[in-house]
Amino acid sequence: MPDAGGNKEDPALILIGIGSNLGAAGGTTPRETCEAALHALGRAGLQVLRRSRWFETAPVPMSDQPWFVNGVAELSTELTPDALLDVLHRVEADFGRVRRVMNEARVLDLDLLDYDGAVRDAAPVLPHPRLHQRAFVLLPLKDLAPGWRHPRSGKGIDELIKQLDPAQEIRPLGNGTTSPPL
Repeated sequence: MPDAGGNKEDPALILIGIGSNLGAAGGTTPRETCEAALHALGRAGLQVLRRSRWFETAPVPMSDQPWFVNGVAELSTELTPDALLDVLHRVEADFGRVRRVMNEARVLDLDLLDYDGAVRDAAPVLPHPRLHQRAFVLLPLKDLAPGWRHPRSGKGIDELIKQLDPAQEIRPLGNGTTSPPL
């Protein structure tokens, strides 16, 4: 939509977290499940613009479950945050996700992290209430949006990363570059 000066407004920055530590039906690996989820989001009508590289991460809180594959993707959609979260949950369910216990092992986890800087206290809470505490969110997010600032605190991504608990284990997978649009 053009502004008063006739310039096109910047598109909304919508960020989601993607994670898996159990393969989906058919014997896929967590990384393959995450890749397939990105394609499923496209089939669900969301435009996946780009994604971070994948990271291998220890469970938070630490447990004996398998390590996760995590990343962050940037989307484009006309959906409201509520409707977008519904689509994310539907895609999770299509992959076999059943929500029973918080922080349990899971086939697929899709989290709405930031919806164009919106701040909401009602569901879905925005930005995601724990994103600033999680290396598995902040490091992939830095890949995608190194200038991103937390909508509530105003802190930049580098400052948030410095404040992370150093016990969170995370390592990049792949060649270290963000992917092109899907």
